[in-house]
Amino acid sequence: MERTLAILKPDCVRKNLVGKVISHIESAGFKIVAMKMLKLTPEQARAFYYVHRERHFYNDLVNFMSSGKIVALVLEKENAVDDFRKLIGATDPKEAEEGTIRRLYADNKQENIVHGSDSVENAKIEISFFFSQNELIANET
Repeated sequence: MERTLAILKPDCVRKNLVGKVISHIESAGFKIVAMKMLKLTPEQARAFYYVHRERHFYNDLVNFMSSGKIVALVLEKENAVDDFRKLIGATDPKEAEEGTIRRLYADNKQENIVHGSDSVENAKIEISFFFSQNELIANET
């Protein structure tokens, strides 16, 4: 069984879409292993998105991700990383396939509702950013 991290971004929370997005996730066969709502500080957002520090959009991304509450989730399923990336669609909602979460709910390339890990290795790193091992173990069945 594989795990991935999902973040329902500030635009998702502001637009009251958390329940709808979680419904899509569960309907696609993902099991929610852990979930929490929090507000990232700018420092936490900078640390999480450090890999993008040289990109032109880094400061805007940090500002956006620290602008409101988010929901972090650990999802589990066979082929979780790739399947979740397919479920959410392309970063730019205009390029996302019909029926994907971003195509349905996102406004633009930056405010695109949801984050998903891009590899199994990064999923492990990203999950540990938000969840302690105890929180993950407590949710195992």
